[in-house]
Amino acid sequence: MADIGRLLTAMVTPFHPRGGVNYGMAGRLANALTDSGSDGIVVAGTTGESPTLSPEEKLRLFSEVRKAASGRGAVVAGTGSNSTAESIKLTRYAEAAGVDGVLLVVPYYNKPTPEGLYQHFRAIAESTRLPCILYNVPGRTSLNMMAETTLRLAHEIPNIVGIKEASGNMAQVAHIINGAPEGFHVWSGNDQDTFDILTLGGYGVISVISHLVGLQVREMVSSKVPGDLEDASKASQIHNRLLPLVEACFRVSNPIPIKYALNQLGWQVGKPRLPLLEPDEETGEQIMVEVLKHKIDLLVP
Repeated sequence: MADIGRLLTAMVTPFHPRGGVNYGMAGRLANALTDSGSDGIVVAGTTGESPTLSPEEKLRLFSEVRKAASGRGAVVAGTGSNSTAESIKLTRYAEAAGVDGVLLVVPYYNKPTPEGLYQHFRAIAESTRLPCILYNVPGRTSLNMMAETTLRLAHEIPNIVGIKEASGNMAQVAHIINGAPEGFHVWSGNDQDTFDILTLGGYGVISVISHLVGLQVREMVSSKVPGDLEDASKASQIHNRLLPLVEACFRVSNPIPIKYALNQLGWQVGKPRLPLLEPDEETGEQIMVEVLKHKIDLLVP
């Protein structure tokens, strides 16, 4: 299976002023992100406003971003949902579009049992030859997938190759890392947790702030080498320096702050779709005060 990479950016979905998806801008942004440190792009994930994208929009996004990023970085499609059948259908479409992997979120709203989670992810993974990355984000789904379920899937389903862990539970993350088979990776799903997860032996991060400071996040990820105290110290310094930016980019619900910052920096990615709104003036100013304190790695379009 293709190497997906240690630093993936959970990319915003650009919209035109009237609300339609700006596919051309999506391709340009994907290329700019790979130029500024990202090994690959996650398309139509949480940051990409997946709940408000139609299946047709997602499929075209997968195809357009794959064409734009061809040979430049991995493209991982967000195809998971709370419907197993719909997730299988979209995953098959994504495979036909030529993506490098899929991201499968823990089903939201319906609250399945651990066995239900296992059967859900197994059914999707067995429908495709693509590498599958699980996505545990209880703050969004209202359900935490326990380490035991993750490890069962990791050991029993060959093309389930990793998990984006956004539970914030470092004991759970350590349990997964310590019990995982060779080749199963743990990516941080929260920018504020990246250093801690790397310290525990995690593989990388699926990041939001890498829209702005991808080269710096890449340096942190690359520097966190077990046994190398000098580089580990460098990673710690980068982590501490970027924490205020992380806090600014999550001041209100993601992706509101990151889309606002990108627009202010010249990337015309549009407003979020309802029910999300742009930040109010005061919040927007607070976001940009912090953003502008940092060296921005993403070139102005």
